Amino acid sequence: MRIPFVQIDAFADKTFTGNPAAVMPLGAWLDDATLQAIAVENNLSETAFLVAASDDEADFDLRWFTPGAEVALCGHATLASGHFVLSSDPTRDRVRFRTRQAGMLEVARDGDGYALALPAWAPVARDMPGIVSALGVSAVETLWYDKGYALVIVSSEAEVRDIRPDLRALAAEGPIVAVVSAPGRDTDVVSRVFTPAYAIDEDPVTGSAHAVMVPYWAKRLGRDRFTAYQASARGGHLTCRLDGDRVVLGGTCVTVIEGTFFL
Repeated sequence: MRIPFVQIDAFADKTFTGNPAAVMPLGAWLDDATLQAIAVENNLSETAFLVAASDDEADFDLRWFTPGAEVALCGHATLASGHFVLSSDPTRDRVRFRTRQAGMLEVARDGDGYALALPAWAPVARDMPGIVSALGVSAVETLWYDKGYALVIVSSEAEVRDIRPDLRALAAEGPIVAVVSAPGRDTDVVSRVFTPAYAIDEDPVTGSAHAVMVPYWAKRLGRDRFTAYQASARGGHLTCRLDGDRVVLGGTCVTVIEGTFFL
C-alpha cells in the first residue's frame, strides 16, 4: 500500500520553526494498531490521518496519534491538515474536520495564514502538588481541564523559559498535558508544554493547550484577543481569540516534505 505523506511545520513562518506534523490522507481507516505503528515510524509529535467524510456534515474525518497514543485533540496537526487541504485546492476557503473526542473543527483562510477554530476548554482551579513538584516551579495558580490538561501559572516569562522538569516524575503523574504559562514580554502570553507520558518530552507548539489557556487568559486580561508565544526550542507565535464556546487561533504553515509512505 502507498500512502501520501506530507510533513508540515505548523504555527511556523519558516522551516525549522513551529511544530512539525505528518499529514496522511487515507482511502479508508486502517486498524488502530497500524495507525499507531505509522505514528511511531514517523516519530513526530503528531501524525494526522484524514479520510473523506461520507456525508455532508464534514469534509473529512480526522484522527491524531503521537508515538505513544491517540489523543483527544491536536491543534497544530489540525492546522497542518487544513493547510494540506486548502493549499491543494485554491477554490476552497475553509475545511471542516469531524473528530472523535473534540467535535467539529474548522480551518479557514485568514490573510496569509489560517484561522483554526477549536473548542474552548475552560479549566477550573485544582491543587496538583505532584505535577508542580515534577515541573520544579513556583506556581501562582494551578488549574485542570478534565481531558488531562494541567495549567500551571507562574509569575514571569523567565520562569517559563528556565523550566527543567523531572520528566520521569511528570510521566508518573499519568497521561497529562502539563502547560506552564505566564505573562509575556513581547507577546501577551508565553508558555511551554510537557507531555512525557505521550512519548513527547516537550511539545514545540501546542494548539490544544491554547484551547485551555485562552479562556483563562481572556478572563485574566479582560479582553477576548491577545498574542501568544510558545517558548520551546523551535518556538511558535499564535494569535488567540475567544469567540463564545470556540477558541480561534491564527497561524501560518510551511510544507517541508512530500513523499510516499510504503505499507
